[in-house]
Amino acid sequence: MGQIIENTAWVYVVVQNPGQQENILGQRDDALDITFIPVFKDRDTAQQGVLHLVKQPGLSLEIQAIIFEDLTRYAVQGGFLLFLLDGTGQIVTKMSPDGQPL
Repeated sequence: MGQIIENTAWVYVVVQNPGQQENILGQRDDALDITFIPVFKDRDTAQQGVLHLVKQPGLSLEIQAIIFEDLTRYAVQGGFLLFLLDGTGQIVTKMSPDGQPL
């Protein structure tokens, strides 16, 4: 099965501490022992979806666009899966760190 998001496509992620010691917000599922980065196809969906994510209190958050290829490099380095989410926080597609569908 081919990649569902083109490497050159812009996607949206949630960034903690924008402009300071910023990093992309990841999520952890302790029951399945996995970590993943929530990914959204557009800014509006990300603004809705961020409400359903687990966030660390006291940290500022910002939705930012990123080229998918750059996101996959970040995911590979950190060992994160990539989950494309809808505005309700439901998983649309699960991807390996290199962006290939699981």
